Amino acid sequence: MELRNKYSLGFFPTPLHPMENLSKVLPDYNLFIKRDDQSGLASGGNKVRKLEYLIQQAIDEGCNIVITAGAQQSNHCRQTAAACVKAGLECHLLLGGTEPEVLNGNLLMSSLLGAKIHYCGDRRHGEDMPALKDQLEKEGNKCMSMPCGGSTVTGTMGFVNAVKELKLQLEEQDLQLDYIFHASSSGATQAGLVLGKELYGLDAQLIPINIDKDSTNGLPLDHFVLDLVKQGQELLGLVKEFTLEDVAVIKDYDKSGYGVMSYQEKEAIEILAKHEGIFLDPVYTGRAFAGMLDYLRNNKIEKGTNVMFWHTGGFPALFEYGSGLKQ
Repeated sequence: MELRNKYSLGFFPTPLHPMENLSKVLPDYNLFIKRDDQSGLASGGNKVRKLEYLIQQAIDEGCNIVITAGAQQSNHCRQTAAACVKAGLECHLLLGGTEPEVLNGNLLMSSLLGAKIHYCGDRRHGEDMPALKDQLEKEGNKCMSMPCGGSTVTGTMGFVNAVKELKLQLEEQDLQLDYIFHASSSGATQAGLVLGKELYGLDAQLIPINIDKDSTNGLPLDHFVLDLVKQGQELLGLVKEFTLEDVAVIKDYDKSGYGVMSYQEKEAIEILAKHEGIFLDPVYTGRAFAGMLDYLRNNKIEKGTNVMFWHTGGFPALFEYGSGLKQ
């Protein structure tokens, strides 16, 4: 796999810096944050890393339309719409629910970016994608069907490359990380980190926080991630034999279900905003950061260690969930 075969979309490297104020509040740990919320494309987010490879794949295959799917506040759909604008491709989004009276957050941004939006009721995982693709191709188009979150083996390469970026930053800052917390939902971010960790010798323990209780493509998330990792292992020529133990996800914080903002997400959003001036989102990073806070407060990892949170973006959803946040 040629990791340089990608369509440039983001501003990289994204910042890596200490969370000095929060480290004073939680003095048992040295806290850092990797700012993929500052990746540049349509207000930032981690999906731009995957899309650099996926958009290049669409171009290489001669496609003029990209179809993808997700919830109405999908960060992936918003960034896919923006990536298509940059590459001159038409974008179709299959979103759950019905059309709201007022567009807000990511949904508003996807609309402003010119995406053609199809509301699909309870079918937010792209169940209608084959039918739409068939219809569009009968009209003379060539379509790329992109699954939720861009979670294909091609998409994982974005985070394989991200580990290389992180390693260079750690060397420049003379910093050794012990733990990396991140959100895991559709699987490709986690799979890419696992592969990149092996490929580039990153000596830090990954702690992926599960976001969505639903299965991914009909599989439990860890099984789906392992499948992506094994596909990536073959492409990258890695000799390590990966097992479910290598892709275990922390499922202690997803009880309220996908997209439901509970007290834990509200508190996490407020804490990071008021101590570091950084915004989390209510669905992904809010939940993952809440998980990290629980680990730190209860000393579930070794004291005195260097802990990084990989901020995967998503703040536009705050405007949709605003009424549920403390004013």
